[in-house]
Amino acid sequence: MSAQDTIKETVTSNDVVLYMKGTKEMPQCGFSSRVAGVLNFMGVEFTDVNVLADADIRQGIKDYSDWPTIPQLYVKGEFVGGSDIITEMTLSGELDTLFEDKGVAYSKEAADKIREANG
Repeated sequence: MSAQDTIKETVTSNDVVLYMKGTKEMPQCGFSSRVAGVLNFMGVEFTDVNVLADADIRQGIKDYSDWPTIPQLYVKGEFVGGSDIITEMTLSGELDTLFEDKGVAYSKEAADKIREANG
């Protein structure tokens, strides 16, 4: 199976997928840590894919999304964005709306705490 096939399979068979450097338990870059931290804090169940473990996946995800940077968040098969976009969406409440619209469980209370802390 090609990297593209593997990526397509992963993003379509899991509700929330984060392509990141490292793992959700041990992120290996600040941007990946920020997005994983938001998802973990909000109680979102997500699949993490460590791009550092596979060079084909690392390049393949950039080609798949036509987005040059890691991390990349996918919700219900749809590319949402990278660290800056996820941060903005969290602070504006757009991420809450996306999760609600897509039927993804998350803690509204935790999301509100993030906004309060950064308000």
